[in-house]
Amino acid sequence: MTEARPYHHGNLRSTLLREAESVLTERGIEGLSLRELARAAGVSNSAPRRHFADKTALLDALAEEGYERLGRRLDAALGAAEGDITERLVVFARTYVEFGVEHRALLGLMHRPKTEARNGRLLAANDRAFAAPLRLLAEARDRGDIEPDTSGRVDMTLLALLQGLTVLASTGMHGELPLDALVIGCVETLISGLRPR
Repeated sequence: MTEARPYHHGNLRSTLLREAESVLTERGIEGLSLRELARAAGVSNSAPRRHFADKTALLDALAEEGYERLGRRLDAALGAAEGDITERLVVFARTYVEFGVEHRALLGLMHRPKTEARNGRLLAANDRAFAAPLRLLAEARDRGDIEPDTSGRVDMTLLALLQGLTVLASTGMHGELPLDALVIGCVETLISGLRPR
């Protein structure tokens, strides 16, 4: 039996999250345990509990970090995007799908069901991540570029499209069609259907 090492680590929280994402990618949620993460970080079994009360808290923190990273990428991409609503939505879709392909397991974790009581921070992180694209849609509605839907139907349709594109891209189901052509074609079709009649 090995002796438990004392808690001493420069930035244990970041190390645990980085290690957790690696395990999540390789073995899924079931493969994660605080004990194994402690061993990988070189700290005592109890040290991770200074940052995460349990595995659920760790997963929530990892999902929150995922939203923050996605949000930064979306903000940067849309901040530099030019052109009409179609061109800017293509930038959004391309950025989202690229993130999803690179971090498929993390994106799956981010989209697990949330409850207001337990995951207020996650819901807030989700809202921050999608603030720029939602502004883009709101501005397009105000200009009359797309139907003035306020029910959330358009937003949900766009999210469903992005999720579908991410699955197609990450599983290779888009076949020989270049990913960029797939993204552009789908966004153009969506926008065509959203134009005011």
